[in-house]
Amino acid sequence: MHKIGFVSLGCPKALVDSEQIITQLRAEGYDIVPRYDQADLVVVNTCGFIDAAVEESLDAIGEALAENGKVIVTGCLGARGDIVQQTHPKVLAVTGPHALQEVMSAVHQHLPAEHDPYTSLIPPGGIKLTPRHYAYLKISEGCNHRCTFCIIPALRGDLVSRPIGEVMQEAQNLVQAGVRELLVVAQDTSAYGLDIKYRTGFWNGRPIKSRFLELCQALGELDVWVRLHYVYPYPHVDEVIPLMAEGKILPYLDVPLQHASPTILKAMKRPASSENALQRILRWREICPDITLRSTFIVGFPGETEQDFQQLLDFLDQAQLDRVGAFAYSPVEGARANALPNPVPEELKQERLQRFMEHQAGISEQRLARKVGTEITVMVDSLDEEGVIARSSADAPEIDGLVYVDTDKQLKPGELLKVRVTDNDAHDLWAEPV
Repeated sequence: MHKIGFVSLGCPKALVDSEQIITQLRAEGYDIVPRYDQADLVVVNTCGFIDAAVEESLDAIGEALAENGKVIVTGCLGARGDIVQQTHPKVLAVTGPHALQEVMSAVHQHLPAEHDPYTSLIPPGGIKLTPRHYAYLKISEGCNHRCTFCIIPALRGDLVSRPIGEVMQEAQNLVQAGVRELLVVAQDTSAYGLDIKYRTGFWNGRPIKSRFLELCQALGELDVWVRLHYVYPYPHVDEVIPLMAEGKILPYLDVPLQHASPTILKAMKRPASSENALQRILRWREICPDITLRSTFIVGFPGETEQDFQQLLDFLDQAQLDRVGAFAYSPVEGARANALPNPVPEELKQERLQRFMEHQAGISEQRLARKVGTEITVMVDSLDEEGVIARSSADAPEIDGLVYVDTDKQLKPGELLKVRVTDNDAHDLWAEPV
């Protein structure tokens, strides 16, 4: 059996691409191995969004070439001109993102498959790079926005929504294979279906519109945790919040707001204002008081004044977001923001980033402190010598906090457990079984 090594870098959307490629490789009889010296060929799925990601991807390609010698490159970096070929001319092939067939064609060319009906079987949910109890569900590709700091549309194209029947069948297959949490991802999740005019599709023989609300309603019928990521705060998102209040999907929204100063939002070409975002957040909390809100922000964007930055800190105080990530602005080759006047000095960017994170840490710690003494349901992720490591509905894997449960119960990943919160810090909770 031919053996292939696989390196997956980048965001959850790229991880889904990797899972689809690995599933197809396994379906055709290839074995996936964890070490370069075991592999006949290596596939590297790259990220190319910011300079640090480009550097990491090029380093990974260089390492694979040095350790193995036969390398196929795919992913966002492959869509950024000929940077891969110029840096590493010995790679066998380069494709862009979401390029399953192109990757398979390159594999077939350089390592033709040896089909074996006994070893080519794959599980019904496909091959996953996440633990068995949760999985990412990608509902669309690309983005119709033209934010000045972002080159994703140039890398992945405009919005292309998957047919809702196909999405729901994949979700159902995952649940039947043992997945207990579905993390819905896209570049712009709440725009789902816009490009296909919300065309009606079919799932289990019944018609469903390819629209954000109807998708969430259908996913809510699967009796698993459903978590929404990368949800732009369009007005129609309000319609989904009652599903959270009713317990159909998790009361959690990942909303990439990026800034709060109207001046900076305009320079970013973000189609919203901070006032609208704040009103929307207050409305969501009226409908579902338990909702957890996560967001990401960019500090040090070209032209950002101290007044703009203070507006951002004031917004944090008003919005009281539960989870926040932030980045200092990084010029990305091809982004229109690079040409904007008044770039912020690097030292000032880093100083503002530190102030921002310290400011938000106090807010996050206060919000978590409110949970001490309450009872919550958590999902088990793993066990260690001190007890159970779990997550609550407020915690997405990899990016949010954890719940450490003091127990000697032998529980399995994916099991739900009711606990009483006993302590907190700015990120995590400690609890005991009820």
